[in-house]
Amino acid sequence: MKEETIQTLHPKAGKINKKISLEKYNFIRKNLLLILETYELTHTELMEKLYEQIKEDFVGGVQWYGETVKLDLEARGIIFRTKSKPEKYKSRKESSLDLSLS
Repeated sequence: MKEETIQTLHPKAGKINKKISLEKYNFIRKNLLLILETYELTHTELMEKLYEQIKEDFVGGVQWYGETVKLDLEARGIIFRTKSKPEKYKSRKESSLDLSLS
């Protein structure tokens, strides 16, 4: 049976992001949103926290998948970068953890 994939989006107009496993996408997405529900983090802090949280349960490059899904969530308006220096990532309060892709 062929693995389901998702074409991820990129926040920069005209750029195409990667097509990845839907299962891995949902796992990374859920964890990124759980982290950003509680914390406002720089890029480095976010990737380090993600790695610490899932390293035992994830097969694949956590940083690579984390970056791909983070860009997708930005493009969908689910998370955003603050205007502070350094930039930090936040989730939009109205975004839910419903992982269905409607």
